[in-house]
Amino acid sequence: MRSNSALISFLKAAGAAGCITVAASLDVCGASAAEGSPAWANPTKTLLPFWLSRTMEGESVLFIRPDDSSPPRASLLFEPTRILSVRDSAGEKTYEEGRDYIWKRGAREILLPPGSRITFKLPRDLRRPAGTQRYALTHRDGQGEILFGAGHEYHDMQILVTYLHRRDSWPGPVPSYADDRLPRTVRMLQRRQPLRIALLGDSISTGCNASGWANVAPFQPAYQDLFTLNLRRAYGVSVALTNFAVGGTDTAWGLTTINQVADTRPDLVLLAFGMNDASGRPAGEYQANIRRMIDAVRKAQPDTEFILIATMLGNRDWTLLRHELFGPYRDALGALCQPGIVLADMTSLWDVLLQRKKDWDLTGNGVNHPNDFGHRIYAQVLSALLIPPSRLK
Repeated sequence: MRSNSALISFLKAAGAAGCITVAASLDVCGASAAEGSPAWANPTKTLLPFWLSRTMEGESVLFIRPDDSSPPRASLLFEPTRILSVRDSAGEKTYEEGRDYIWKRGAREILLPPGSRITFKLPRDLRRPAGTQRYALTHRDGQGEILFGAGHEYHDMQILVTYLHRRDSWPGPVPSYADDRLPRTVRMLQRRQPLRIALLGDSISTGCNASGWANVAPFQPAYQDLFTLNLRRAYGVSVALTNFAVGGTDTAWGLTTINQVADTRPDLVLLAFGMNDASGRPAGEYQANIRRMIDAVRKAQPDTEFILIATMLGNRDWTLLRHELFGPYRDALGALCQPGIVLADMTSLWDVLLQRKKDWDLTGNGVNHPNDFGHRIYAQVLSALLIPPSRLK
């Protein structure tokens, strides 16, 4: 297994090739489509936390034909009571039940009949022979490499399903309104005082692989921009976010940049690391690095509050990731929580997602980034910490 420094070098190199990294200190990644491109339609309903709604909006799936004798299939998070629409990820094509897909009441699975116009793949399509990609993404079983999507490759293969379901059927964790744990931030929002947010993290937080970042329809912004949009809409307040995230970085790098974060005098700081640390950094060291970042900001700005984001899970089949570290990282962040510091637990939520779906349904690049659906879930979790349920609906 490569060292952590080797992993960072790999990801930064990928970023230099236009795959992963967006320049630090620029709040532009996913904030809007590229100049001259259509803007995101901004459907309010897609930002309603999915656990509060009977309607699942645009859940992503990738249809796989497991063998020659089986039809292509994909699984949904919930058992639908009614399917409202099945569309391509760009939102440009709508498919017909019976002709393009088959769903039977009582099932979470959707099948594709012969002649369907919906894209599907074979398991081998999501692999590449060893040494044929620019960066080695060795599969854990040793049989070639995971297909890497530098831009919108997985987006183009995925399909969006909108459906009704029973609202009480989500078995996973949900965040709770943190007015008692982030009192200063919530008070500022309630009083409509301008709020300054700083974000420090890795490539997920630069906006990779949101469609807006990739400059393809529907041009959805990244999670941090969806989050600030939600705050502005809920409270009618000015929210300025400065994004210091850089692809391929970890908590050790974060320590070298935290003083720049403090210099912006943020009211709220989002710390979002873990994916790149998970090539081998012990949980105790990870926690110590995060604690030092918090201390550095509070030395300059004692009233600053924090949201610590426990990362989504990467592809279990990628040999560079040690999945056994994600849980301890989450717990390490949880142990740092106190008044003024809260946890946004994407790790536990993602674990439940993957109990019902496949990584290829949720991935933006095949290994360690969310797709549009995943970015929306990130934004929903963060929003639920700062917006009361009555305003989320």
